[in-house]
Formats: sequence, structure tokens, C-alpha cells
Amino acid sequence: MLNCRQTTEKKKDKENKTMKNRMMKTVCVSVCAAILLMSEQAALAEVSAAWETETKNLNPVETPGGMADFKRGDASITIRGNSGQPLRGKKFHVYQIFHAENAAGGESIQYTLNPNYEKPVKKVVGEAIGKDAEQVTEYEVIDHIQSLNQNQVEGANEEQPLEGSYSSYRYFVEKLRDQIAKDQVEPDVVRVTETRKDNSIVIGGLDYGYYVTDEVSNVDGTHASSSLCIVTTANPDTDMNVKSDYPSVTKKIQEDDYKEMIGNDGWNDIADYEIGQTVPYKYESRVPNINGYDTYYYAWHDCMDEALTFHEDSVAITIYETSGSQSKYYTLRKDEFQVSTNLGDDETFRVAINDLKAIVDREFDRKNEVDENVYGQKVVLTYEATLNEKAAQDTGRPGFENDVRLEFSNNPDSNGEGSTGYTPWDTVVCFTYKLNGLKTNNHGAKLEGAKFRLYSDKDLKNEVYIKKIEDGYCVINRDFSGNSVPEEAVEMESDSNGNFIIFGLDSGTYYLKETSAPTGYRPLLDPIVLKLKAVFTEERNSYIKGEGGTDKILQKLEANVYMKEFLNGDFEERNIELVTDSESGSANLNVINTVGKKLPVTGSSAMLLLVGAGSLLLSGFTVCLHRKYGGQKK
Repeated sequence: MLNCRQTTEKKKDKENKTMKNRMMKTVCVSVCAAILLMSEQAALAEVSAAWETETKNLNPVETPGGMADFKRGDASITIRGNSGQPLRGKKFHVYQIFHAENAAGGESIQYTLNPNYEKPVKKVVGEAIGKDAEQVTEYEVIDHIQSLNQNQVEGANEEQPLEGSYSSYRYFVEKLRDQIAKDQVEPDVVRVTETRKDNSIVIGGLDYGYYVTDEVSNVDGTHASSSLCIVTTANPDTDMNVKSDYPSVTKKIQEDDYKEMIGNDGWNDIADYEIGQTVPYKYESRVPNINGYDTYYYAWHDCMDEALTFHEDSVAITIYETSGSQSKYYTLRKDEFQVSTNLGDDETFRVAINDLKAIVDREFDRKNEVDENVYGQKVVLTYEATLNEKAAQDTGRPGFENDVRLEFSNNPDSNGEGSTGYTPWDTVVCFTYKLNGLKTNNHGAKLEGAKFRLYSDKDLKNEVYIKKIEDGYCVINRDFSGNSVPEEAVEMESDSNGNFIIFGLDSGTYYLKETSAPTGYRPLLDPIVLKLKAVFTEERNSYIKGEGGTDKILQKLEANVYMKEFLNGDFEERNIELVTDSESGSANLNVINTVGKKLPVTGSSAMLLLVGAGSLLLSGFTVCLHRKYGGQKK
């Protein structure tokens, strides 16, 4: 290390230059990952927040075509966004801490303090080495920074390894950034309006120098996370990856029919169910790179249609990790997350993990080469709901939507208690249907009093229970009733207009059995086989909120019945396609009882007259006897 108190000036200059070259190139492209705010930095954080408000008034340089041009020099910094996380909308503060000058052959690089930042730099270094800022020299600044270097290299052309997220240098830059904000030294501001095709931007037109780049995007309420501080030397060009990382969330509903056709065990964005049936849901997300955070808040917010009833006790959270051929999972205990309901603002419930980082670090303790935790684990939350009776009011389109978004810590300075960001809402949808039953005779007269029961099997052993509601009958799925017969279960009966409407049917096959025909009619001997089939879009994993009200999702409802009747001394079998309405999710079924004919009689009409006359004679004879002997006693 250089001794700044050498008596020989020539030797001192030479050694200073050598030391500066080694130090500054060492920190080239160093990344101060995820900035934590320790308790002693609380005051600085408040100042930083105030300074951020002040810098909003600065004129930012925008990035048309992905290029920002400060028109000062030939150096540039390229910032590349993370995969799947666009840079557009982000804002960066750029601080040139040192000027830089390369040797002709690139074997050395000379740094000098930028006067604009000399005060905050010397303040932070002075506190570290126990000297007043006014007494700190440029060489002592370099000497101190060099002492923090874990990856020393020489020359302007050598590639500099990154410093770790928990390195001493990372905390030094954090303090420097806060001190710059406290001293209100104006930065250069870049606002990303456009990016290049590879999701990168170029900050060009810079002087050669050593730069600290800090993302200060306003991420509260948006799907983003504050960047980690990035430190690099532009001499002339350098590339670096933005270090902000944030999670995403995907919601799925499990279709109970056609699982093989759908794939993924039926998990997708679209399903249909009976009223009373249990509907499985799940969220999938991943743990982002949260190195540098002290704690990490992670919470799911769910908005559920009122036709769905949330089962709070069904919530389960499991974290999965696969590394090579090894796999591991951990299911959170009930006391490691909190479920809150009745939150208002159309929010049905929230599931929160106050410190996901602590759980992941404890259960999945893997380190990389710079002693950082390895993240990227898959987080799966599952829960159940019931499609309730309110669904009867809105069969067919638009369906019953369920939305989720993820709230997460987005500022390493927050220490788990500061600002949070939100992912966009992700939505799935569920449908149910109805049968408009009509009982008539074969002349079109509407019949009252026909009774029916509904079954899910051809042997008529598994009854689909039905309850009476205002406009007809509503299914009570066995998930709701269990194996017992619900108290409110009834036998359906056609009303005075011949109607019996069944709300809350699923795609699938039902067996409608007429148990009693209207007076004077013969019931159908065999059950009517009813098949309902909803035709959905083939794009079952890209549902967008509101699409359920269009024909893009539920494209068509198909229905047909198979009937077997004994008529005119023979069995007649018919397969009939029913009229349906996809908008209302309804199928129309007309159950016809044939008018019965009188049984035949034998003999001629003359014989009938003789029989009638004989009856009259017999009646007259009886009357005469009564009159003659009626007053006599035996």
C-alpha cells in the first residue's frame, strides 16, 4: 500500500499513481448489491427520500431508441435489464465520483477526485479512518478504498471481478450514496423511455471516469424494485447488468374434467364447476435475488367474486428448490404466514410472509463464490374456495373471476418496513350452467306436477342433490354436503307453467329421472341422459381480466340428450341436440309425456243399446218392488 507521507515528492507521486491505478480498476464493475439501511442510517434515509423529491425537478435525459446522450465525451455505460423485467419506466441517478485517464497502452489508469463529490467522499472516508473530512487527502481516500478491495487487478484492460453483496465495499458505497444525497449534490438523471431490442440502454456522451449508478425508480404500487447500486469505470465503454430483481406471480385454477387434454393436471386459467363444488386454486412465483436485503416482505392479495367462498384453513405454502439432480422442498408452518380477511376495497383476503428471506436462508442454505445466498426457489401457495349459491344469478358469461397480485419489498433501504411494490394482477375465471326444463304433453300443453331427480351415474346411485330457490332449483354438490343427504334437498317438480330450472351444472353427463308423472300420464321408464360440454379457447393459459364476458373464452355451450321411450308397443330411442345459449349458459330441454289413449272395448253398438235398455228395465222393476213392499214389515 502507498504511504502518503513519503518525504521524497517524486517517489510519492509515482507510488500514489501506482496505488490509484490498482485501486480504481479493482472496483471497476463492482456491484453493491441490495442496499440495506441499518438502524444508524435512519436519518440518512429520510434525507435521501427528501433529496429524491428534490431531484424530481431535475431535467432527465431520456433514452430514445435506448440511447441517452450527455454530449460530454466518448465514454459510455451499457445497462442491461434482467430477463423478463423491462427497463422501460426506470430512472437512474448517475454520479461521476472520479475522473479517469488511461495510459497510452492501457497498462495503467489514473484517477482524480471529481470536485463536485469531493466533500461527501472525504466525509465518508474520514468517518471510516477516524479523521475530520477537511484533513482527509485524496491519497487517503484511495488508500481506504483499496483496503476494501477483495479482487485486486492492475491496468485499464484487465477484467474486474464483482464484489459481493455483503462485502465491505458494498457498505462503503451505500454510505457514500446516502452522504451525496444528504449534501444534495446534483446527479445526472436518466429516465428510460425506450430500450434497445435486447432490453438494454446505453448512457453515452460521458467523460472517462468512475461512476456510481443508482436506480431511483418510483416503484411504490408498481411492478418494479429499486436497483442495487452499480459501480463501474467508463474508459471508454463498459457493460453492466441492472441488479434490481423482483418476483412475478401466476395464478391457476384446476379444471376437474379433461385433465389429460388440458395437461399440467388440469391447472390452467379456465374451469367450470357445479354450485357447491370445491374449486382448487394456486399461485406460483419465485424468490428473486434478495441478497443485500435484511428482511423481505412477501404477500399475496386476492380479490374473489362474491359467488366464491374462501376456505381460510385450506391455505398451504411450499417452497421448492432443484439443484442438479437434487431437489428439496419445505412447507411453511401455519405460524410462519398470516391470513387476513374482510380487508375492504374488494379485497377478499391477504396471505403475508413477513420475512421470506429468513425462511429461505434457513431452509435452503446455499452460497455462491462470493458468499451470497443462492435464490430462485419456486414458491407455491394453494387454497380452496366453494362456488356458492350466488352463482345461480349469473350462469354462463362472464363467469366468476378471481384475481391475485403479489406485494413485495422493493427497496433494500427499507429494512423490511419501507416501501413495497406490486406485481400486475393475474386473473382466472370459472363458469357454471343451467338447464331450462319444460314439461309438456305431445300436444304442447304445459304440465304441472311432474317430479324429477338428478343423478351423476347411469345406475342412479349417486344423486346430485337439489334445493329449491326462488327461480327454480340449485345444485348442492357433494363437496358441500358430504355423504349425507342435505336437509334442504328436495325432489324437483314442474310448476304451473311446466317449468323446472336447474342452476349450477358443470360440463359432463347427468341422468334426469322422472319419478312421478302428472296425474293421467305415464312417467318415462328410463332416465334422460343429458350431456353438457363447454367449448373453450385453446389458449387456456393467457386469460385477461374481462375476457369472460366475450365469446373469446366460452365460445360455445353444447348440449344433447339421449332418450328412450316405450311408445305404441315399441321402444323408441332418440338422440336430440338441444338449443343452447352461451351468453346465459343455458340449455333448453322439453320433457314430453304422450297423451294416453282409452283402452279398446268389444261388441257392436246395437248390443250396447240393448244392454242400456236392459239396465233401464231392471231399474224400473226395482222401483216397483220398493213401492209395493216398502211399507210392509217383515
